[in-house]
Formats: sequence, C-alpha cells, structure tokens
Amino acid sequence: MSDAANLLDRESHFDFGKNWASYLGLVTEVHVQAAVSSLQQLAGGDLHGKRVLDIGCGSGLHALAALRLGAREVVALDMDGDSVATTHRLLQAHAAGQHWSVRQASVFDLERDSPDAFDVVYSWGVLHHTGDMYRALRTAAALVAPQGQFIFALYRHTWLCWLWKIEKRWYAGAGPAAQARARSAYVRLLRIALSMARGRSGFTDYMAAYGQRRGMDFHHDVHDWLGGWPYESISPAQTERFMSNLGLRRVRAFTRRGHKLGLFGSGCDEYVYARR
Repeated sequence: MSDAANLLDRESHFDFGKNWASYLGLVTEVHVQAAVSSLQQLAGGDLHGKRVLDIGCGSGLHALAALRLGAREVVALDMDGDSVATTHRLLQAHAAGQHWSVRQASVFDLERDSPDAFDVVYSWGVLHHTGDMYRALRTAAALVAPQGQFIFALYRHTWLCWLWKIEKRWYAGAGPAAQARARSAYVRLLRIALSMARGRSGFTDYMAAYGQRRGMDFHHDVHDWLGGWPYESISPAQTERFMSNLGLRRVRAFTRRGHKLGLFGSGCDEYVYARR
C-alpha cells in the first residue's frame, strides 16, 4: 500500500475524537453562543428552513449552532467514532426533538452514497486532515444545492508547513508523555513570543480573548494543532482558482493577514462559496 493510500486510512490519523470527547465536558452556553455567532457571521445570517450537512462534526458544537440558527435539518458526519458519540450526546442534551442525525462516515463515503444536495455544506478545519484535501473539497462542493453555500476553513499555506508535517506525523504516533512535553514546550514558547510582541500581559490577554473564538478551548486546540495528521495547507489564491474551476463563486472570506512564516501554526482561512 502506498503512503498516499495510508493517509486515507482512519488508523493513520490523529485521534481527534478523543480530544473532542474531553472537550465536551467543558461546553457551556457561553461556548454554544460563541459557535452560533461564528456560524452566523460565516453564513451571512440565520439558517432558517435550510438543510445543513456538517462534514467532520467533531464535538457537534456547530451542528447545534446550525439548529439554533433555524436549520430545519442537520446531518452530521465524522469518520471518528468518538466524535460521532460526542456529537450525539451534545445534540441529545441540547436539541432533543429537532431534526438531526449523526453517523460515522468520511467525506469520501459521500462519493458512493450520493445523498441529496444541501442548502449549506459546512466543514470547518476538517478537509485538510482527510489525506486528500483537493478530492475532499471536490466531493463536498458537489453536494451544494443550487443557490446553496459551501462554508469551510482550511489551513493557510506558510513557509514552515513542511516542518509542521514532520512534527504532526511524529506527534500523532507519540505516547501521552511525549505529547504532553511537546504541548508544554509549545505553550512556553508561545508565552515568550507574545510577551515580547505585546508586552508582559500579552499571553494573559490572548488567553482572555480565546474563548470568544468559535467557542473553543485553548488547551484542546493546542493538542489538536500539534497532532493534526494528515496535514495539508492552501493559499487563498489557490483556493479561489480551485473553487472557480468547480463552478462556485466566492461570497465572502475571512483570511489571516501575515502568518507567512507559520512559526506557531498556519491558522485557518474561512471561506463561503456558492454555486454559480
């Protein structure tokens, strides 16, 4: 089996699901509202009456956000069984009686299943971890209904992406103790860098504002970033060319300025495309 084929195998991937299961215990209404605000900004309003497909649902937080924004149905998918179970628990607790379903599947399973098109296809920070980002984008985009939206986020390409590929592959296969040491070193270096760039309170201010970002948690995100294997990245210009060739037009984008080096990570650019 080739290395490329191995990257499509669930067993070669980082255990994102265990991280999401741990995160679920921290979720409060504050996190939910932050997720709702983030999705509303990307969608350009509410999702009243729309069918939503969440590819790579993770914790289920944004599937719940879609329901809070009025989606008439949410279909949530993840290839990781722990993520599926976590999403099911979250939605059962906070959206019982609403129209949603959760199942274990990868984006590539959708090539065979050929489900009905969706008004919104949502995949935040997922498709660059599939092992074949461009194929995943093509598959997800094909499920967007006429006048529908494809909302997604992908890692921005940086000069140090080659280094992060090496680090992520190592981290995904490392033991818990080695992973803990890597996380500790990353946080210490980030603290020093922010203090040098923003002053003595740089790291404290950064942490204080962190919870407002999509309802996420810093320490779970560090684990996710360091272990996110497989890993691919793409520039906004490359994204535009690829999506245009698929017959989609850009509606809005939230791209990260700077970050060309990628010393502490590449970060995600957010995109919204619609079928022409």
